[in-house]
Parts: sequence; C-alpha cells; structure tokens
Amino acid sequence: MPHEDPITLKGKVKADIAIIGGGFVGLWTAIAIKELEPSANVVVLEMGRCGQGASGMNGGMLMTWWPKIIALCKLCGQGDALWLAEKTTQSIETLAAFLDSHNIDAELVTSGWLWTATSPLHIGSWKNVQEKTRLLSNREIFQDISKEELCWRTGSSAHLAGVYEKMNGTLHPGKMGSGLAQIARKLGVAIFENSRVKKFDKSQPVKLYTAHGVVETTKVVITNNAWAASIPNLSPYFVCVTSAAFATIPIPDRLKDIGWTGGESITDSQTTVNYYRTTKDGRIVFGKGGGKLLYTGAPRQAAFNDLIGAKNAINDFRRVYPNLADVPVDSAWSGPIDRTYDSLPLIGRITKSPHISYGVGWSGNGVNTSRIGGRILAGLALDIQDRWTENGLVGRTAKRFPPEPIRYIGGNMVRAATARKDKSEINGHKGYAFDRILSSLAPSGLEDK
Repeated sequence: MPHEDPITLKGKVKADIAIIGGGFVGLWTAIAIKELEPSANVVVLEMGRCGQGASGMNGGMLMTWWPKIIALCKLCGQGDALWLAEKTTQSIETLAAFLDSHNIDAELVTSGWLWTATSPLHIGSWKNVQEKTRLLSNREIFQDISKEELCWRTGSSAHLAGVYEKMNGTLHPGKMGSGLAQIARKLGVAIFENSRVKKFDKSQPVKLYTAHGVVETTKVVITNNAWAASIPNLSPYFVCVTSAAFATIPIPDRLKDIGWTGGESITDSQTTVNYYRTTKDGRIVFGKGGGKLLYTGAPRQAAFNDLIGAKNAINDFRRVYPNLADVPVDSAWSGPIDRTYDSLPLIGRITKSPHISYGVGWSGNGVNTSRIGGRILAGLALDIQDRWTENGLVGRTAKRFPPEPIRYIGGNMVRAATARKDKSEINGHKGYAFDRILSSLAPSGLEDK
C-alpha cells in the first residue's frame, strides 16, 4: 500500500480533539471519533511515523481478552468482563470486512491461536481460564487438542500439551499501521508525523507544543504508550521494558515439511513468554517477552538495540525448533513496551482534567484490543455516556509500582529471578524457592494462570 509523505506540524493549528501518538490505539481512536462524529476536527501528533513504534514492531498476533478473563472479572465484574471479551471476538470477526472496505491489505489471517506448554511443569496452565470462559460464555472458547495434533499443527514435538482458540489471527503490523493511517486521513483526520509533543498544559483550551508548531485543542487523548512514562499522572502505574523479536528468511518448503502450514499463532506458558507465527511468504516471526527494564522516564534509544533480548529469542526458537536451527535470521528488532501489573490497559480521564483522556498499557495482546480501546477513547473524547465509556475497565484503580530507584533495582531483581525460574522449569525443575517468591512479584503475563 502507498506510504504518504510525512507532514510535520509547522505553525499553529486548532482542533476539537488532539491525539498524542499515532500507533494502533491513537489511529483507532481517530477513526472511531470520525465514525461517531464526522464533523469533529481531529489531529494526530506522532513523534515518528505512524505505526512504526511498538505497533509496528510487535508479533502481529490478533488476540481476544478471553485469556485475561479472570483478571477482567476481578476488575470489572462478570457482566462487563464477558461484554468486553465478546467485543474483542467480534472485532476479529469484523476486521477483514473493515479492511477490505478500505482496500487495505494487512496480510490478515484468522487461523486461531495455540496456547501451549513446552515444559511438563506448564501443562494445564490454561485450565483456570478454560473453565472460567466455559462458565461465562456457555461455549468452549479454548478447545482441548491431543498432543499428536498439537505437534503436527505446530511442527514441533517440543509442544507437550495445549488448547486452541479459534477466533484469533495474525497480520503484518507495519502494513496495519500504515493502513490505519491511510483510513484516518481518508476520513479527514489531520496527521502530523515527526512531530513529538514536547510539552502541554492542562488548561482549556489545551496547547500542545512540538519543535515547530503548536496545536490548540478542546480535548486531548494520550495514546503514546511507553512514552507516557514522562507524564506524572500515569507513570506510577506501568513500567517500561524492552521486547525483542526476529524474522527468518522465507522457508515455505521447510514449513510444509514439518506441517506448520495452518497459519496458527503460538505461545508457550513461560512468564517470559515466547510468541511465534508464520507469515504469508513463509517466514517465522518469533519473539520473547521479559526484556530489559528501563528507568522511569522517556524510554531511551537503547531500547531499540536489545541484543541480549534478540539472542534469547533466537536461542528459544532453536530449542523449540531444533530441526530449523540452521535457518538464517533475516532481521531482528526490539523496542520499549508498557506493562501494567495485570497486563490490562489503563483507560480513563486525568484526575481534575476530564478533558484529557488516556489509553496506555496495551503491551501483551494490544493488536486487536487497541480497536476496542479506540472506541472507548472516542466515546470519552466525545462525552458519550454508554457502556463503552462506563464499563468497569474505564477509570479503574490500578496498582502502583514502587517509586524510583526502588522500582528499577527491585524490578531487575524480579526480572532476573523470573528468567532463572523459567529456565529451570523448561528443564523440568521448579528452581529455587527464592526465585519463585521473587518472580511472583512480576506483572502478570499474556494469559491468566
């Protein structure tokens, strides 16, 4: 799809709603606002190119909120938890038609997700979630599959057990980001790239200052994820860590030989989760969570060069797929992500500044849920009162992380203990009790266990 030349903000611009951050959340918010109120004057300010931050560097896995149903129930109650989870399923079901209607090819494949165990100690990690979803939805969201079928579908006998969620998918995150920007522009959204917001005030009208211009606006929506660590109202509630991934060269014949041809996405059950999928041209994209912890504040450039994280991902790939250990890595990348304690996003309005909304903390399974978040944030920006804006996820009380430097020092101790625990469990041992205790303090992962 064509990439439009970036337009940098220069001079003064007025808007009804200004969105800070041009990733998935910000773009879905802009699109939803224009769908709900076509006359709204919407501006998006992006520090780089739209969709090229965390939104463009993730594993490209479209997931629902069913794996987080236990945390959602504790947070929102069963009614809202069920409603939100169903909305994420409906989002995947309708995404293909939405993209087709705008002539966007994001390499979307809806072949489901395999939640697996690659350690005997991880077998059954999904049982509590499986039972909870069965009780709430009255259907089998997570289907049991035999070990034989699992090994055949994943192409590796390293997968010892697992379950399958049918309504999941994969896409090319870079193409998705540029596609959403294209849709937003077509709807009349003004997008300014290479236009980092250096500061803004909280009075009305709000003025957002970039290097070469200023936006004067009635409402603001903050969707810049890890970079929101510089905002005091939000920084206590999430930590910034790095996440690394890589892609192999195209190997369609090798994938056919091992049987991994269905397009399913796959994760294991480690706390520092491995996530992997194939692409339409026959590559494998493989990533690993639990990277370097960043000191609170704006993420540093070092987050984009996490060589240790990339090496750990490559080593785990070769453990899971020893028969593909000779396959060359074509590219590797890393970047900063934002992690809340429960791995659910923070959505709401800034205290004492209700004209400023925020939606951060999407790391984990935000590729699909960002669309839900965009609809919620659009409603908040437009002052719409409905279930989208008044469910238990909105304005929630989140658990705070310790202040610096305790956060950084203690967080690195927890991170190291978690890595040691995962390594021991992969080798079939529980590891040291000290490591298990420390790792229990880590933020929850991609799935509730």
